[in-house]
Amino acid sequence: MPQIHRTAFAGLLAAVAMAAPTAQAQAQVWKCTIDGKVQYSDQPCPAKGEAMTSRSLQSNVIDTSADRAAIERAKAAAAEQQAATATPSAAPAAPIAPANVCPSDRDIAGMETKASSISLSPEAKRFVQDEIRRARQCQKGQGKYSAADWTVSKQAVDAQSSLTGGPDARRRAEAVHSAADPAEGDRIARQREAEEREAARRERDLRLRSTR
Repeated sequence: MPQIHRTAFAGLLAAVAMAAPTAQAQAQVWKCTIDGKVQYSDQPCPAKGEAMTSRSLQSNVIDTSADRAAIERAKAAAAEQQAATATPSAAPAAPIAPANVCPSDRDIAGMETKASSISLSPEAKRFVQDEIRRARQCQKGQGKYSAADWTVSKQAVDAQSSLTGGPDARRRAEAVHSAADPAEGDRIARQREAEEREAARRERDLRLRSTR
């Protein structure tokens, strides 16, 4: 090889040798240990660390930004599809309250005829009049009655003509009213207390008369 060619080739080799470290320095990444934690930097480590080669760096560094974006888009599309196909859940049906059954005007007229009978005792007459009042209150929306309740009431009104079955029938009907109408139940309880006090007073008067 001529001398001039050898000189030019040697100069080219020297230029390549000088450029290689510069490129490596520009792409150098440092693996540093700071406060017990491993960190990566493009600057030399202030304490303990080592330079990462380009081969090890390429095998460990992965750009996941595109993957994350694709996952987020898939989640959003699935949510939109679910919202479009979902049907609103039906609200639970409200319980239907039983209808309030009340005596008719004809039934009340029959009770009024019964209350005017002269064969009824004062207690029986008062009870039938109370049943008339309760029937009219029912028509105005007071209390919650069934047809069976008023069947018990009718049987009690009819039983007031009996000499023996009237009191028991009255108590059965009053129990029905106490269950169907709390306000009427309170009134019946107060009325019974008053009747019991009156009965006790009469008994005391009778004993006093017998001892004289």
